[in-house]
Amino acid sequence: MRNRHQHPEASVSADYKTLSGLDTELPLSGLRVVDVSTYIAAPAAATALGDWGADVIKVEAPGLGDPHRHGWKGANYPRAEVNFPWQLEGRNKRSIAVDLKSPQGRAIMTRLIKRADVLVVNFPSPVRDRLQLRFEDVEALNPRLIYASLSGYGEDGPDANIPGFDVNGYFARSGLLDALRYDGEPPAFSLPAQGDRISAMTLVAAIMMGLYRRERTGRGGWVGTSLYANGVWANATLTTAALAGADLQPRPPRDRPRSALQNQYVSKDGRWFTLLLSQENKRWPGFCETVGAKELISDPRFVTAALRLQHATELTAALDESFVAHDWAYWRNCLPSAGAAVAPINSVQDVIVDEQAVHAGILIDTDSADVPRSIAGPVRLGFAKPRLAGQAPELGQHTREILLELEYSDAEIVALRTAGVVS
Repeated sequence: MRNRHQHPEASVSADYKTLSGLDTELPLSGLRVVDVSTYIAAPAAATALGDWGADVIKVEAPGLGDPHRHGWKGANYPRAEVNFPWQLEGRNKRSIAVDLKSPQGRAIMTRLIKRADVLVVNFPSPVRDRLQLRFEDVEALNPRLIYASLSGYGEDGPDANIPGFDVNGYFARSGLLDALRYDGEPPAFSLPAQGDRISAMTLVAAIMMGLYRRERTGRGGWVGTSLYANGVWANATLTTAALAGADLQPRPPRDRPRSALQNQYVSKDGRWFTLLLSQENKRWPGFCETVGAKELISDPRFVTAALRLQHATELTAALDESFVAHDWAYWRNCLPSAGAAVAPINSVQDVIVDEQAVHAGILIDTDSADVPRSIAGPVRLGFAKPRLAGQAPELGQHTREILLELEYSDAEIVALRTAGVVS
């Protein structure tokens, strides 16, 4: 069994396509991002910016810090000896621990904001009011600032101030969990942070739009997204169908699918895989020959696409019998030649030893002894490689360094520490 320090056969350096060599600087080098957000979605957006060269300053409360630092021992996370979620969210950031509730702490935050290009926030509006971190509060301090807000349900409306997590904002309220349920079964349950990470990349896109506008106009501005908006966008096909008055039937189980040719099957060696046969009228005869079931070609139940849909349950049963005749390796090699798109239904243990994941730049090296490999963000650039994933900072690890950059003297820093304003 492969241990967590062992690499797959290929190197864990992605084979990026380069058009004319790599730039000497990362594309976001020189960009200063102040990340005052907590948990996952908004901090992950700041992480993605840091991967491509931004200087990300993580502002945390003394004592506890971002609560996500301690979430890795929660019930929904796999058991591990190391704090792997914090390495993922905290990499390539510097941490300053500041009490933003105190006047001295707000003064520090003011200096940070005046020097920042991007401010990432995700507190509900009442908290932003108390901390003087609304867009209206900071716009005058730095007119070039991109104020990036991530909320649970949006900035306006009756539920704007309800705290949102991906399980409720992204998955539950958006209709995704209900859409994933099988007919007659209870709703599905989400997996950790999936909606958070998708929403993070939407926030990155919003930030880059804001920066592009600033390049043209010199002005910053508010940009944002919400978990709810991202969940509905992810489920937009079904939601648009509802808007159009479509007949939304419950999702049938695998053994009686809507289409037997867009379904899941299992091979002789117990490997589940997905099957999708497009242009089936053209490819149906060759597909039947490939799966060793020529008799299906002329079976009156399956001679047209409409009949194959009408008799999808019977066709699924017939294909089940065919696919258990050979191992997955056999089907992986021969089904594409019949025009069928197939993919193994991987476990995460399969993904971390998948050579394709290495070459696609999905699995990356870190400089953390505890978590020597990690997951890259999904963006790829032909002219740059992302930073090596740096060690996630300890709480307040860079407090003094950052305060010196903000032109605080050593004596002032000592006084701030003594007063408990920073740690």
